[in-house]
Formats: sequence, structure tokens, C-alpha cells
Amino acid sequence: MKLGALFSGGKDSCLAIHKARAFHEIACLISLIPKSEESLIFHFPNIWVTRFQAEAMGIPIIQIETEIGEEKELTSLFKALKLAIKRYGISGIVTGAIRSTYQASRIQRICNRLGLWCFNPLWLKDQEELIREVLEAGFEVIISGVFAYPLNSSFLGKKLDAKLLIELLDLWRKYGISIAGEGGEIETTVLDAPMFKRRIEVTDYEIQYRGGSGIFRIKDLRLVDK
Repeated sequence: MKLGALFSGGKDSCLAIHKARAFHEIACLISLIPKSEESLIFHFPNIWVTRFQAEAMGIPIIQIETEIGEEKELTSLFKALKLAIKRYGISGIVTGAIRSTYQASRIQRICNRLGLWCFNPLWLKDQEELIREVLEAGFEVIISGVFAYPLNSSFLGKKLDAKLLIELLDLWRKYGISIAGEGGEIETTVLDAPMFKRRIEVTDYEIQYRGGSGIFRIKDLRLVDK
């Protein structure tokens, strides 16, 4: 089946694409670029990098900037999916949704309106198992946003590896935070993955941290051969 992938550039949407490619053709990526970092539906940190991730994968991308507000964001998603149907002939989409019924239900309603199949290969996946799968598949992932105590600025820009997983598991047991970021605690950016033909190298960045939350903002990058 020919699918479009809702794509944020984070570990979940990349893993969903990685799994879906075993059975389906990923015809395009679809990235919604929220004007506000307070978006409840779409990923915000480093969303501009999705254009380069798409280039690294060799997959075309549709990028649409959304207006502020849930209904306006969903209208933008509807327009983006209609464009993907027209331009690439998709008959379904793949998402990286894990447990957020708030997000998944709204996306499903739009798919129903357009007659699209909605494939959620990570749905209800155990969070530790998910991160271990990301690591075992050879993904290179950095933490690009932290938004919950006790996560602090020291986590920003860290690469997700076995050592960091142990640290996150300890915080999960002590504080109950979702190490997969399902409550918005953590955002990630993928620099390399099995489906990337080239990898991303960050050449300039800044850390913005205030009031218990922050972003590792990529200012410049380049694509390099693997």
C-alpha cells in the first residue's frame, strides 16, 4: 500500500516509518509546522530539520505551516493529507502515535473524512521496549526538548544510548515520567536511521532553557555520507 508518513523528525515517527517500510511504500512525508511551541498536536523543536531528513531518506516531503489553535491545526492537516492524495496517490498514512488518544483520535477522524487508512505501528508499545528497538536498529537520536521535572538542561543535546536509557529508566521509577515522552516530557530529533542514505551532522546549535523546560535548537547542519 502507498502511504504518507506523518513526520516530526523525532524517534517515534522515524521508527514508525522504519517498521512500515517492511510492508508498504512510503510515498511521501507530511510535516505540519506549528507557529506555537505550545501545540498540543504537533511536534515543535527543530521541525525545520524534517526537510533535510527527507532529503537524507530520498523521500519527498509536504510541509505546511499551521495557524495557532487546535481547529486551525487540524484544518492544516486535512489540507496536507488532501495534497498528499492528489500529488502522491496515497491510500493511507502511518503515524508514530503510542498512547495519546487525544492526538490519535483527531488524526483518525480526518482520515475517516478522506477515506484513508491510519496505521499506528507503535500503538500501546511498552516505552522501554520502544527505546531499546530504536537503539538496536541503529538510530542516532538526540534529546531536543525537555519539559518536565527532573529533566534539566544537562539532557539537551544528549545522544540516546544504553547509558542514557538506564538514567531515564531510573527517573521513570522515581518520578513517573514517560521516558518515551508521551506526556510531552521529552522531544527528540533523529540524525541517522537505517533508511537514511546520508546522516545529519549538527554544525551549530544553542541551548535555550528557562523555567524548568528547554530546547536544543539546531541552528545549522549538513548532510554527510555514511
